[in-house]
Amino acid sequence: MRKALTGGALFAFLLATSVAAEELGASSAKFWSVPQVDALPYDAHSRMIRQGRDLITATYSHIGPDMPDRAQRYAGNNLACGNCHLDAGVKKFGLPIFGLAEDFPAYSARAGAQITLQDRINSCMTRSMNGRSLPVSSAPMRAIVAYIQFLSTGVRKGEKLSGLGAGETVPELERAADPARGRDIYQARCLSCHNVDGAGVQNSLPGHGAGYAFPPLWGSDSFNDGAGMARLIAAATFIHSNMPDGVDYLHPRLSPEEAWDVAALMISKPRPHRAGLEKDFPDLLQKPIDAPYGPYADGFSEEQHKYGPYGPIRAKLKEIEKQKAEVRNPNVK
Repeated sequence: MRKALTGGALFAFLLATSVAAEELGASSAKFWSVPQVDALPYDAHSRMIRQGRDLITATYSHIGPDMPDRAQRYAGNNLACGNCHLDAGVKKFGLPIFGLAEDFPAYSARAGAQITLQDRINSCMTRSMNGRSLPVSSAPMRAIVAYIQFLSTGVRKGEKLSGLGAGETVPELERAADPARGRDIYQARCLSCHNVDGAGVQNSLPGHGAGYAFPPLWGSDSFNDGAGMARLIAAATFIHSNMPDGVDYLHPRLSPEEAWDVAALMISKPRPHRAGLEKDFPDLLQKPIDAPYGPYADGFSEEQHKYGPYGPIRAKLKEIEKQKAEVRNPNVK
């Protein structure tokens, strides 16, 4: 009797489990998680992947401006790629780099042409890292590409994973974002990590290629004015989803208004200038609405593009596109 009862209970459990799985679509759903570098063997290719991860997390120690071998000085500042691509590029909505390898080649509105994954990496090198391009065949480039490809294991071309980017754009202000308001927020929420003058906190004495425990947000050792983080919408979205350090997109500590204003403070400060920005976005109708440098297709000032409000600019872009009978700029939707 006990055996029969146990068998019946087991059958009922298996049946219930099967029905639940079917109701949840588990029979056909695909689950994907970020591949673990530390689980790799120690063969040559795995070492290259690990080197790629190290280049993301400690860029300054491998290709930074303090490298003894001048030929290896590709980054122009002591930031790490991981200062923007958080947790070695695997944090959801922390500008992750997982699942991206099959997206390239891809059209770049900024370049006005198709670009490769290596081109995209070099865009970061010359803008966020304020340095020079890595040769495609160089060991650092091959390692970074290998790491990104590893983080894309099992992701098909055209498949979009959740968690990419910096999250949903925070609700926009009807006023211009205000650096003065941002200063008060910075002093209350950001100063303890990023220092009184936005200079960050170094890992050790300068000149030793040790980078920062907390990166500088402006000044000569920060990203240049052509970087994506120098744009208000991009910065406010990233800050809201990830700052102060340790926050995630599910539990933001800053209100949307605070994120806009502290982002305005950051982009208002001096930083290195990238020459040739006027050549970005050959089709001006594809230029991001928050690009802080001209020229523009809409006639609004650089100041308004830099700080908003963006409602009037969006309306003008819609009018232009209606006249042209085509929609080319995702900013106006």
